[in-house]
Amino acid sequence: MLPLFDDDTSTGVPEVSTTAEITGDCALVLGDSAKVLKQLPDDSVQLILSSPPYNIGKEYEEQRALEAYIEDMKPVFEQLVRVLRPGGSLCWQVGNFVHEAEVFPLDLFFYPILKQLGLRLRNRIVWTFDHGLHASKRLSGRYETLLWFTLDEPYVFNLDPIRVPSKYPGKLHFKGPKIGQPSGNPLGKNPSDVGRFLQKEMESGIWEIPNVKANHPEKTSHPCQFPIELVERCVLAFSSENDLVLDPYCGSGSTVVGARKLGRRALGIDREAAYLDLARSRLADLAVGRLRYRELGKPVHQPNGREAVSQRPASWGPLPTNS
Repeated sequence: MLPLFDDDTSTGVPEVSTTAEITGDCALVLGDSAKVLKQLPDDSVQLILSSPPYNIGKEYEEQRALEAYIEDMKPVFEQLVRVLRPGGSLCWQVGNFVHEAEVFPLDLFFYPILKQLGLRLRNRIVWTFDHGLHASKRLSGRYETLLWFTLDEPYVFNLDPIRVPSKYPGKLHFKGPKIGQPSGNPLGKNPSDVGRFLQKEMESGIWEIPNVKANHPEKTSHPCQFPIELVERCVLAFSSENDLVLDPYCGSGSTVVGARKLGRRALGIDREAAYLDLARSRLADLAVGRLRYRELGKPVHQPNGREAVSQRPASWGPLPTNS
């Protein structure tokens, strides 16, 4: 069993934490991320993966002016870059801040800060989903973005575990020394930063992973939950077994659960004890094989039109025709 940290405490957990729970090679730390991160050693984390508060007034955050919110994130980013080891990755998954029906894409505000700190953007990945809040003064938001940054060269990128089936596996080289031989990779193709991760529809153009709503098997009481499937894709691509994965805003623990599921060490930080209780419970379920989660690559359900809920109510009358 590998220690998470090289320090003098008996548990290996930063002293700044008010409570901590160790589950194998996993630590859950209750505390403010900006303070807890200062206790971690330099160059100790291979992958940082998080979906931070968006400053939209959820129960776990105090909404502020956008400028103040961005400014408050800078010290956290400085600590994250400090603990990230050379060749490591930071995956920052965010949505939009909305004020008076005006949209402010948070990834555009975070990019220059992280670039200034020495990180290099490798991909801006689009994650889309079919369900969410319905807007009335603009089109309903159905996507978020994940910024994948790396520190220094070379960096870890494991392509083979996340390859998707080729659309035309029988395509052959038509000229050159390999003429007549298959032109693709027998393991599949690079999914790209806009690849739809479905078993039968790999080429449609986006990371389509259902968000955790309603009857999603991973749903907990957390109001803004991160899907394990999205975590798994990043963990497989940007880390190796026994690497340390960090989520400074771990909430209900999707990142730490996904990391442990794939044999990585994991550290989750959150200032809400109730959310860490959820994370602890999910880790316990994982350990005994009863964790409820959506299988990696499972096709997204599409209604066939015969279900009652997918049919137009007769009371609405016929659809108006366009003239």
